[in-house]
Amino acid sequence: MAKDLKKQPRPKAETPKGFRDYFGADVTERKAMLDRIAGVYHRHGFDPLETSAVETVEALGKFLPDVDRPNAGVFAWQEEAVPGGGSGDWLALRYDLTAPLARVAAQYRNDLPSPYRRYAMGPVWRNEKPGPGRFRQFYQCDADTVGAASVAADAEICAMLADALESVGIARGDYLVRINNRKVLNGVLEAAEVRDDQAEDVLRQIDKFDKVGRGGVLALLTTGRLDDSGARIDGVGLTEAQAGPVLAFLEAKGADNAATLDNLAAAVGASAIGAEGVDELREIAAMLAAMGVAEDRAVIDPSVVRGLGYYTGPVFEAELTFEILDEKGRKRQFGSVAGGGRYDGLVERFTGQKVPATGVSIGVDRLLAALRAKGMAGADVAGPVVVTVMDRDRMSDYQAMAAELRAAGIRAEVYLGNPKNFGNQLKYADKRGAPVAIIQGGDEALRGVVQVKDLILGAKIAAEASVEEWKAQPAQTEVARKDLVAEVRRIIG
Repeated sequence: MAKDLKKQPRPKAETPKGFRDYFGADVTERKAMLDRIAGVYHRHGFDPLETSAVETVEALGKFLPDVDRPNAGVFAWQEEAVPGGGSGDWLALRYDLTAPLARVAAQYRNDLPSPYRRYAMGPVWRNEKPGPGRFRQFYQCDADTVGAASVAADAEICAMLADALESVGIARGDYLVRINNRKVLNGVLEAAEVRDDQAEDVLRQIDKFDKVGRGGVLALLTTGRLDDSGARIDGVGLTEAQAGPVLAFLEAKGADNAATLDNLAAAVGASAIGAEGVDELREIAAMLAAMGVAEDRAVIDPSVVRGLGYYTGPVFEAELTFEILDEKGRKRQFGSVAGGGRYDGLVERFTGQKVPATGVSIGVDRLLAALRAKGMAGADVAGPVVVTVMDRDRMSDYQAMAAELRAAGIRAEVYLGNPKNFGNQLKYADKRGAPVAIIQGGDEALRGVVQVKDLILGAKIAAEASVEEWKAQPAQTEVARKDLVAEVRRIIG
């Protein structure tokens, strides 16, 4: 009867759409980068925090794309109902690292210091349609200060962001931290007498300034314009007089921070909230200067308008300014790799009380891609020293060699495959990127020596090369067994 049963189809060995696998070099490069960034955060007094990958949908709250459909935008599921206890809770994989921070700040508010400085690094998940360069799981690297109302916290975050970029190898002149303030834009909207129902549309058109220029934004703010295809795009409906403060805001960038701030002050006119935002930017600029962060590293820039619907005060963005070639071979600037700002309404959802907060998030994959584009990633990634096996009965001797190398701080392993075909061991060492291979047959063991093969300087080993041919390579030396560690250290050092 068992013979009549249909054979079960084998599962496909494939990664789900929108996800990817990370192998040795990818993981090592990312860890090395994040370790350097963590070192900067640590020196600034920030503590690490690891939260659960799973949060309640209720805790994620407004950070979901659609709170009425808890499975939209996140990977969510409902727990089984407890008998007599009603329906089960909705849980979800965390959408970002900020919502969990809000929950932690509220849950442990009596135990945590205030202000609370924390940094967090880890994967987040979004149930969105995948595409080129757009994945459903990716890494984030955040640093936030909760409980500090002073813009000194914002200035500190900006200075720390600049230090973090330099710590991973981004040179001065290749990046710029650009800073703006939501309050300034609120003041501009007030000066322009923009209605509440028009504000979102105005923000959307402001965001197009880099693409369509002054004339394009003016048309979009007023009567509308034709796009490249000739299709009509409706305008917001402002008068040209109303559009004036908005355009003044977009063109406020001056030769230095002082000029920019004066221009912004003129753009907000008599608006009290706008003047407050300009004053905050003045404070941030002064504190950055006091910390030795010059304007070639961080600068006041009104063109930073993304995310203003979410933030409540200062906003900032780190842009890499060096050029790369796109997929069509055209030169372009690398662009933004980090962003953040002040979000004072975050913890209030849990406590009912205003709790100021500010923070920044670095796009881990984008920053790592930038380092690779500059040739600054992967240089420290090296395979282990491979101790080959000439006699399987002497495995303990080979393991002793590897242990001795590891005790000296040298990455090492013993070949654990079938040692019968020595060529396979050489192929394995090559595939592992091993800098050195160790050989000791019976003859070498009797004489108390080992063969040390420098694979960095030597030619790649042919798959069918014999042991004698391999030993004849000029990059191979014979040393006393007691000098094994010293010789390996000399080669890899």
